[in-house]
Amino acid sequence: MTRGLKYDIPGRDWRIDPDQVLAQGWPGVFADAPGGSAPSPRPRSQRLVVEIGFGRGEFLVDQAERNPDTGFIGIELSHKRCLKMARRLARTELSNIRLLELRAERVVSELLTWKSVDCFWINFPDPWPKKRHALRRLLRADFVRDLALRLRPGGVVYVATDHPEYAGQIATVLSGDSLLSNGYAPMPYLPEVPGRLATSFEIEWRALDRDLHYFMYVRV
Repeated sequence: MTRGLKYDIPGRDWRIDPDQVLAQGWPGVFADAPGGSAPSPRPRSQRLVVEIGFGRGEFLVDQAERNPDTGFIGIELSHKRCLKMARRLARTELSNIRLLELRAERVVSELLTWKSVDCFWINFPDPWPKKRHALRRLLRADFVRDLALRLRPGGVVYVATDHPEYAGQIATVLSGDSLLSNGYAPMPYLPEVPGRLATSFEIEWRALDRDLHYFMYVRV
């Protein structure tokens, strides 16, 4: 017997849609305070961090708890995961996360302006391991250039994968973009990053002796 999804949100629903962003801009979206009080827009200099494909949400929540003055955007294509995350956030005091159930390419190209993002996190994107599906991978040269253009100078894109062949492709497209510089040079990536939160997936994969690959590239 399968367990049914619960659709009620036991508190504030932090999911948003593209029209809200286009109408209010990100400062307006993050100024929408809980409690029904009149929102006062936060300064445009507020840090903005984006996680693409937040999955179970452990990493996104941990980052938001550690950085309460930073605005976090969580992007997830799965309706089920986005709904579960909305329910989870509604049971917390966190108010600095906004969720978008949308393709990452659309969010980046249509909803994020140039030089507006401090950090992108892309943790373990789908490797699409079958050769005929490789073109579906997220980390392609055109998408990496879109990310780079939206980073502020000194902004960072972090990528992690457990798939060796995909790691090779990621290294190629990141190092091939002239707007980005390898923060782990001369190493193309690190096998682990001290102090980084290990998600449940990472703990499971390490137990299986999988090699993990962590990339850090900085906007020059």
